[in-house]
Amino acid sequence: MNRREILKTLVAGAVGVGLGGCTTSSSKKSAGSSEPVYTGHGKKATFEKVLKPANVSLIKGNDARDNTFNALKNIEDEIMASLEGKKRILIKPNFVVVTTLLCATSVDCVRGILDFIRPRFKGPIEIGEATVSGAKGSEMGSEGTFKGFKDYGYLPLEKEYGVKLLDLNLEPHSMHYIFNTAGNRPQPIRIISKYLDRDQYLISAGKMKTHNCVLVTMSLKNILMGAPKNDYKTQNDKFLMHSWSPETMKVGVKFTITKDTVLHYNLFQIAQIAYPDLAVVDAFTSMEGDGPIDGTPVDTRLALASTDALALDSLGTKIMGFDPTQILYLSSMNEAGMGQGDLDKINVIGANLNECLFRFKPHSLLVEPYGLANS
Repeated sequence: MNRREILKTLVAGAVGVGLGGCTTSSSKKSAGSSEPVYTGHGKKATFEKVLKPANVSLIKGNDARDNTFNALKNIEDEIMASLEGKKRILIKPNFVVVTTLLCATSVDCVRGILDFIRPRFKGPIEIGEATVSGAKGSEMGSEGTFKGFKDYGYLPLEKEYGVKLLDLNLEPHSMHYIFNTAGNRPQPIRIISKYLDRDQYLISAGKMKTHNCVLVTMSLKNILMGAPKNDYKTQNDKFLMHSWSPETMKVGVKFTITKDTVLHYNLFQIAQIAYPDLAVVDAFTSMEGDGPIDGTPVDTRLALASTDALALDSLGTKIMGFDPTQILYLSSMNEAGMGQGDLDKINVIGANLNECLFRFKPHSLLVEPYGLANS
């Protein structure tokens, strides 16, 4: 079978064992439709490509906060239409760990989001993260996610904007299923319930970075890898997305595209239950090389925003100098009709795209699997 047929088969099986977990919305989809269908707070895989072009706002400038605000202002009408009827907002930055400032979404980017959204929305706004950092008391972060809020400068936001900071790892969860290569069987996984709330407007505030398993990470992966729970005590379910064994985690692993294809598939699966309403990417100081934690800075001075996260991440991948069709979790979502992933159907609003193109160094372990040059 080709990839499209394999994905259809696996999706049908996963839904059969309960991955969906949420009631399907009343939205209808016909052949060649221009809009993705929501399932829970996700995007249903229909395998009918989206035909309608998508807009991605791209701003280049010398202030991260202003860049973010202006990127959102460019698509204000789309945002307000997508926000209609929502009762609350959750902004999810990307910390990964709580010990490396370069890997985290800058607080200036989040201020730019709040500058835009706070005057336009009178309901409660929360900023929540669920870091991969280890158990409380460990060297990875003795205060859990709140160490990141403190050290990355987020604590003043509560008073400045009247918002609430949340450690999402401490929130309730529900059980769903992904795929585990050990025995080729469904794998139970705890998904943080906040990501599944259909009355909530979910904003992904990601960061432009290279990645050690799937080449790039921006808005989508920020949500999809943030959704599994790390309880700080017995288990970190984020590692289940990789289908890593406890033994692998102890001795480390040399990542290749072949060995970690399961992560691409599990990202594709989780997107059907948890998907951002609004995607924002902090690309003021980006990361290349051995991301998402140990890379080096790139002075990109950009901000991107879109109500189509797949379109944003696909364009962002091009800006980084990579081909989005070669990244399985992005190309699969495009084939499955979960957003607009065709570059020729993405309208860039704002900066001249040709003046915003870079050649990021990929993660050193993915140079050979992707056939890339590490320079």
